[in-house]
Amino acid sequence: MRQDLARLVYEDMGFEDLTTQALIPPSMRIRGRIIAKEEGVVAGLELAVSIFQEFSIQTFLKKQDGDRIAPQDVLMEVEGEARSILSVERTALNLLMRMSGIATLTDRIIRMIREVNPAIIVAGTRKTTPGLQFFEKNAVRVGGGDTHRYRLDDEVLIKDNHLALVGSVKEAVQRARKHASFTKKIEVEAETLDQAVEAAQVGVDIVLLDNMSPKGVETVLSVLKDKGLRDKVLVEVSGGINPDNILLYAKLEVDVISTGYITHSAPSLDLSLEVDGN
Repeated sequence: MRQDLARLVYEDMGFEDLTTQALIPPSMRIRGRIIAKEEGVVAGLELAVSIFQEFSIQTFLKKQDGDRIAPQDVLMEVEGEARSILSVERTALNLLMRMSGIATLTDRIIRMIREVNPAIIVAGTRKTTPGLQFFEKNAVRVGGGDTHRYRLDDEVLIKDNHLALVGSVKEAVQRARKHASFTKKIEVEAETLDQAVEAAQVGVDIVLLDNMSPKGVETVLSVLKDKGLRDKVLVEVSGGINPDNILLYAKLEVDVISTGYITHSAPSLDLSLEVDGN
């Protein structure tokens, strides 16, 4: 992970930080503080520490991942060579701001949901930024959400395109069981009532109701109960879920709500680095 973080810095720096190398002598040492400029939930501090330490910059944490922060709160202090701090700061801040924005939005949505359904799980999706999915997923977790799959090898998730090519839920699940370890859960994405019932009947672990209206979800839950299948599977809903409609789904007796909104639509939290000489 440290190598990945260092690579992000070097990609930003190129051959050299031209401005810093031209203006700042190599002997200069400085102190700095990362400061919040708005309220939120902070995430990514441990990763920022790893970035700074990779470039021999001392760090002193004043907050921890998951803490609620207010404007002018100091999140972290740094000390070291001025050239190193100035060259690294933008990458560290960008990662912190992105992750904190996701954690803040996740926390806000979960607090909304808890008022109507204290037990429901709120999960992210794989609608993340390529190369940053591990960090963004961790930010969801810091904000109180569930990470869902980090990668494709986390579980079997049979989606609509798989079913279109295989032909049926039953056949797809049979193939999955032959290939995947018993340690991997099997989930089926269902777009219709019939698909949801078939998935539950063949014994999948999770039925994902995709792009269904709240009324459609309610119908599926009712049928699964009537057939004695509801308690045999987890029911997840996903697709087009955002702060405007999420409470409609939270009021239903589903187990999981997954939404890409908390990653792809989260604004970065405003943070800054202020420095002074040593």
